Amino acid sequence: MAVMANNKDAKNSMDTSKYVRYTSEQVEALERVYSECPKPSSLRRQQLIRECPILSNIEPKQIKVWFQNRRCREKQRKEASRLQTVNRKLTAMNKLLMEENDRLQKQVSQLVYENGYMRQQLQNASVAATDTSCESVVTSGQHQHNPTPQHPPRDASPAGLLSIAEETLAEFLSKAKGAAVDWVQMPGMKPGPDSIGIVAISNTCNGVAARACGLVGLDPTKVAEILKDRPSWLRDCRCLDVLTAFPTGNGGTIELLYMQTYAATTLASARDFWTLRYTTVLEDGSLVVCERSLSGTQGGPSIPPVQHFVRAEMLPSGYLIQPCEGGGSIIRIVDHMDLEPWSVPEVLRPLYESSTVLAQKMTIAALRRLRQIAQEATGEVVFGWGRQPAVLRTFSQRLSRGFNEAVNGFTDDGWSLLGSDGVEDVTIAINSSPNKHFASQVNASNGLTTLGGGILCAKASMLLQNVPPALLVRFLREHRSEWADSNIDAYSAAALKASPYSVPGSRAGGFSGSQVILPLAHTVEHEEFLEVIKLEGHGLTQEEAVLSRDMFLLQLCSGIDENAAGACAELVFAPIDESFADDAPLLPSGFRVIPLESRTDGSGGPNRTLDLASALEVGSAGARTSGDSGANSNLRSVLTIAFQFTYESHLRENVAAMARQYVRSVVASVQRVAMALAPSRLSAHVGPRPPPGTPEALTLARWICQSYRLHIGVDLFRADCEASESVLKLLWHHSDAIMCCSVKSLPVFTFANQAGLDMLETTLVALQDISLDKILDENGRKSFFTDYGQIIQQGYAYLPAGICLSSMGRPASYDRAIAWKVLNDEDSTHCIVFMFMNWSFM
Repeated sequence: MAVMANNKDAKNSMDTSKYVRYTSEQVEALERVYSECPKPSSLRRQQLIRECPILSNIEPKQIKVWFQNRRCREKQRKEASRLQTVNRKLTAMNKLLMEENDRLQKQVSQLVYENGYMRQQLQNASVAATDTSCESVVTSGQHQHNPTPQHPPRDASPAGLLSIAEETLAEFLSKAKGAAVDWVQMPGMKPGPDSIGIVAISNTCNGVAARACGLVGLDPTKVAEILKDRPSWLRDCRCLDVLTAFPTGNGGTIELLYMQTYAATTLASARDFWTLRYTTVLEDGSLVVCERSLSGTQGGPSIPPVQHFVRAEMLPSGYLIQPCEGGGSIIRIVDHMDLEPWSVPEVLRPLYESSTVLAQKMTIAALRRLRQIAQEATGEVVFGWGRQPAVLRTFSQRLSRGFNEAVNGFTDDGWSLLGSDGVEDVTIAINSSPNKHFASQVNASNGLTTLGGGILCAKASMLLQNVPPALLVRFLREHRSEWADSNIDAYSAAALKASPYSVPGSRAGGFSGSQVILPLAHTVEHEEFLEVIKLEGHGLTQEEAVLSRDMFLLQLCSGIDENAAGACAELVFAPIDESFADDAPLLPSGFRVIPLESRTDGSGGPNRTLDLASALEVGSAGARTSGDSGANSNLRSVLTIAFQFTYESHLRENVAAMARQYVRSVVASVQRVAMALAPSRLSAHVGPRPPPGTPEALTLARWICQSYRLHIGVDLFRADCEASESVLKLLWHHSDAIMCCSVKSLPVFTFANQAGLDMLETTLVALQDISLDKILDENGRKSFFTDYGQIIQQGYAYLPAGICLSSMGRPASYDRAIAWKVLNDEDSTHCIVFMFMNWSFM
């Protein structure tokens, strides 16, 4: 019995040493230490026992075990929370996918029904008598063509505006639930738990439209508050003014808004919108914010056009926000607009006709902002340099806004154009009221606003071929020395001082100091980076050693994901001083590259120009049809450059000359970089492969060479090149710009070789939209019309040296030109060919 008692006492002693019960005071003390240091060292644990008497009866080993268990519980809690979040996302995404699947099923059923109905109508029309056939056709027409509903006249009274609001709500809900518009999934956007959402674009509709569904970890009221503050997340939004607002009887709110948006390039006008916004709650608890333009067709109040803005139309759009079980919201976004593409140059119209561009700039941007704020609230996003997320977002917005202001140069901000130096490739704008320009970001006592002069902006736009925007911007970001001038950077940095340095001379050399990229912040999906660029060892001259210390730039880089369809790539930067204050003045400069996505239209048949484009498409695995020729135009992009400088009044002309020369040198550097980055469009061992049934390219090449030999008496190429494939290849690779022009009262181009396309900065598909009078200067037009009779009678004429303008407005000089008449096989005049010799951009 004594042995058994001893064994029992030993077991109880062992259990006491293995399992320790902590009092609430002991747990509280340990939790305080854990919040400061989750993994204390042995010395720290011993110090804890000495400093806390309530822990003196606990062994250090037991305290070590407590911290191990506490870390394990924390890890399990986080994992459980993560799995619950993933489960909620999967549940919500499953619900969205089921709804999308139901919509597609209904669409398929509707198409099958319509297909059967049309088949029945065709059968009835083919077997019926003449009168019966006519009656059937009339009946069919009545069934298919629904007359446009005529709305009763409505005024600006609350009742009239409520009628418009309810109509807008009905149309928006129809689009949000997948009806009213033929939606197709946006390229590159795959739904999943980690994706931003389900994104679709319109297949065929009036204007451009995009639709997105997603899950965000914010309550519906917060989501609506963020999205209604459009200038905070839509980078293209210049201002949004609520002119009037009043409640409705059903608990909703009606607002009349005026919004202005920036133009993306220097070649187009900005847009503005006059809209009605309706906020209400549906019977199922969903929050709705819908909006549409007010125009003569809907009735209601109107405002006059605003100078320098093109009035665009917002068709019923908005947000449907549903509360989600377990927290968060399911949101459906619809953006539907008519951006009036007729008002921009032909080469830029794809920007205003592409639903993909709208989705990237507006729809996806809204989802990204919601997701960013939700993750910032949970602490999942880590920012550097001790800055709060709101401060860093403000820096990004100020950089983007400042660059947009520079590109647009609105007169109400104080901008005015400065006279050119005779060449229109670079536009110079000045702002002699910097206090007005910087009123939104700095006070009058800070840096830039103390100057006695103003701000000068030099900007230019150009067309790029076969260079992905993301690749070009990434190269410009990582290899600043390939295009930047250290003297100009130093001059820009000196503008932050009280006494700016004298105007430097731009030089063609490389960057003198090294570049270090210091990450500052990035968005959740890494589509945008905010960083500080450290330029080491900077100086104007050896004597002015005061500027030889390090220089800093605040830089915003976005759109460098090559897989993002329709995404704009930007590199915007501004000099900052070492203090980097939250209210530091910023004078942004930079680059913007926008892809041009052509809108395909299968209704028209192939024409000569499209056939030639297909015939000269090289490098594919086989022959291509004319319908594929639009793929070539997708490789085009528009580059916009804007650089801002400060100046003192007595140095304005000097700064303008320096800025003009610098932008031209940057343009030349970017062109050189673009040519190096562009993939080879014409393989050295593969010649043009005309598709079957389209001999126009081969035939035209033969006619051009035969007519040249007939009129001028010499061969355009070597005499041993007799095969038609070789002639077409030599014509395409010829170093001089060769262009075919129609014989009409208003001649337009129908074909050009590669040098001709480079000179005009266009493609074969877009070539037919360019007329001869648009590229020739005044002297060139006079010379052509003087010699036109000689070309028709004699067959050819030599034209003196002159200047041509590309489709982007850039001047190109040539030493001389020759024009000759092209005869077909029946000796009839087919076209006139121009060959511009030794051309180059000025």
